[in-house]
Amino acid sequence: MNNAKIRLALRSMLPLLAICCCSSPAFAADTTYSGDLLTRSTLTGDWGGERNDLAKKGVTFDLNLTQVEQGVVDGGKNHKEEYGGRGELTFKVDTGKLGLWPGGFLTVELEGNFGHGVNLRDGGLMPVNTNQTFPSPPTDQLNLPALNFAQFLSEYAGVVVGKLDTVSGGDMNEFAHGKGTSQFMNLAFNINPALLMTVPYSTLGAGVIILPTKDPHAAIISLLAISANGRASTTGFDNLDTNKMTYIAEGRMRTDFFGMTGHQLLGGVYSNKDRSSTDPRLSLDPDTRFADGGKSESWAVYYNFDQYLYEPIKGSGKGFGIFGRFAATDGNPNFMQYFYSLGLGGKGVMTSRPHDSFGFGGYYLDIKNPSLSGPLGLFSKDFLRDEYGFEAYYSAAVTPWALLTPNVQVVRGAQKYQDPLRPNIDEIRTATVLGLRLQLIF
Repeated sequence: MNNAKIRLALRSMLPLLAICCCSSPAFAADTTYSGDLLTRSTLTGDWGGERNDLAKKGVTFDLNLTQVEQGVVDGGKNHKEEYGGRGELTFKVDTGKLGLWPGGFLTVELEGNFGHGVNLRDGGLMPVNTNQTFPSPPTDQLNLPALNFAQFLSEYAGVVVGKLDTVSGGDMNEFAHGKGTSQFMNLAFNINPALLMTVPYSTLGAGVIILPTKDPHAAIISLLAISANGRASTTGFDNLDTNKMTYIAEGRMRTDFFGMTGHQLLGGVYSNKDRSSTDPRLSLDPDTRFADGGKSESWAVYYNFDQYLYEPIKGSGKGFGIFGRFAATDGNPNFMQYFYSLGLGGKGVMTSRPHDSFGFGGYYLDIKNPSLSGPLGLFSKDFLRDEYGFEAYYSAAVTPWALLTPNVQVVRGAQKYQDPLRPNIDEIRTATVLGLRLQLIF
């Protein structure tokens, strides 16, 4: 089916989905592959019981498709509407449950995207549609971003090696995390963007995992050494270089403030890669290069927290609370010197709609203007400005496996001018972006 037919099919479904959302069905609170079409957790169910049996043996298949219709309705660079999507398959094996040996965990991720997003139309550095940026910004990509194996050597420590998905596995947050499929759509709320200049999304790596209390939900420390050249579209072995590495140390612990669940996370990143020829992951142009980035090292420190303010059953993952992120970098070669975000998120607040979620947040990105070569080198020194934005969403569960999410964003982007040859004339105004997301879990 081509993109035009997919778009037509999605649009024809939306009125029906909206009606279903307004009917407020009471879904089962527990997640299970079994059940009838309207109450089970996945569209395809338990596969005649085989899926549940495999899960008991530590073998799981998780497949989802996320489609987004989005447009810049005011301000920004232009007002064209776009449609696109991404599919993701995650395969996991627990060797202990499978009866092989204890403590082994295999993870494989396959994902691909199609269509287009409006990420270059609002004037911001932060993609307003995170879902469309993976596995790589060009469309019609099918890649293997993760293929790794973790082995715990005791109840307190283990090792991991292979191709790592750093977005899914790092900078975790209860209310704001992921690839834009189920919570916020703007990348600034899903991961700490200040890390993207030094931490590849998909790359070869190895590390140590430490569990101070044996419980990974209570506290976890990870120490990783990864290739600074990784891409989702390559194996990574062809450009593996010990002089182009990134080192990450991160710790996350559960807290009990106010008698409710919360988390505190602190991390640091150091890279020895020469940034004079960096291919910026948030580049405004694929051929852009940093002219003043002639440094052989880069660093960043980052922090995030989440805290429930209302949690009817402790540890249930239901309720609402606050979250926030902060990062500080060297400022050169990483031009995103400081980052701040703060917001409110909730999940399953209404007992009649346990699978609904919502969020509202704001972010601020402090930019230290780099000098550029290439097509954007014609800009003046201050061709970028500090960026800030706001986002609000409500994810309504049509069924537990079909989530419909209206979304609104207001972004004052870092890009200042439409035309580098006409500064102060074609200044990009604050953009208002409206979107509708449909996630199907198979």
